[in-house]
Amino acid sequence: MSTFDETTGLVAPVARKDQKGRGYDGHWALVWQKFLRHRLGVAGGIVVVLAYIVALVPEFLAPVTLESYLPAYSYAPPQPIHWGRDDGEGWRFFPHVNAYKSVIDYNSGRRLFEEDPETPIALGLFVRGEPYRLLGLVPADIHLFGPIEQGQPFFIAGADRLGRDILSRTIYGTRISMTIGLVGVGLSLVFGILIGGISGLFGGVVDNIIQRFIEFIQSVPSIPLWIGLAAAIPPSVPPLQVYFFITIILSVLGWTSLARVVRGRFLAMRSEDFVKAARLDGCGPVRIIFRHMLPSFLSHIIATISLAIPGMILAETALSYLGIGLRTPIVSWGVLLQEAQNVRTIASAPWLLLPGLAVVIAVLALNFLGDGLRDAADPYAD
Repeated sequence: MSTFDETTGLVAPVARKDQKGRGYDGHWALVWQKFLRHRLGVAGGIVVVLAYIVALVPEFLAPVTLESYLPAYSYAPPQPIHWGRDDGEGWRFFPHVNAYKSVIDYNSGRRLFEEDPETPIALGLFVRGEPYRLLGLVPADIHLFGPIEQGQPFFIAGADRLGRDILSRTIYGTRISMTIGLVGVGLSLVFGILIGGISGLFGGVVDNIIQRFIEFIQSVPSIPLWIGLAAAIPPSVPPLQVYFFITIILSVLGWTSLARVVRGRFLAMRSEDFVKAARLDGCGPVRIIFRHMLPSFLSHIIATISLAIPGMILAETALSYLGIGLRTPIVSWGVLLQEAQNVRTIASAPWLLLPGLAVVIAVLALNFLGDGLRDAADPYAD
């Protein structure tokens, strides 16, 4: 539908209106518009995007590499950032941290750290530091921020028992913890859609067998099953294969709820005319599932995925924290939290819980995003 504009001499399209005067937009445009009205969902989406950017280039964002450690700064507390300094000629803008000098407390036998204001460590953006390979391919030595002079101690989030920077290790841990949830949910998505789709499409005996199998898996306690499967991985297995096995374990246990959702929707749709037409046209079950039936509720699948990723992240964190999941030298948030298993250690070095804070932020952001997508999945509901 269009109108002729006598002023410009152009033919301009006119938006079609429904009975309430609203414009007819495409389905995905309506979903996007409704999602933008969900403020928590948008905020969660922004945080999730930022987290995956961190997971993509942690080498550039982290002040130091994973191999960097300074044993003399074991359990060094966070260094506060100072933004200026009076050098005798007036105050000037000078981002820096003060160097630490260690003092032995003979009463407790612990090493204490005190700031040395006479030894400032200048900070900057895009500074040269330890070399790395960006994305594992491009050699580089530029870091987003850090000490201008390479090799100086810099622990704005504190250090662990080996004098390693907690902030840098948390940034590196984002790659494993966030991607294991994404990959695990991806595999669960394939299993859930395929098995749930076959169950709902065929019904009858096939549906009964699949549903009893799903009920059996759901009846097994998840934590003991995780522990048993993870403990079956030999300690000699390379770290990359351990990552792959843990992903498979989480996927094997995470597809059943999605399969139930898909099965219910397919049972309702298998008598629809477009499914009957696809069958008469000679389409096989896989094509009917993925080409004809699945797109009709794809928005619900997207919402389900976003809500399932936090479960995968928490499962990996729990397994690694208990020492039966990922192991060093792999760095994930769960592996880093192993340092915080001792209450006495947490009392003296609470900054070791920073990876746990990262888990909380990521899970909350993904849940907010999932809630926003779930509400937006039905754009016609008020």
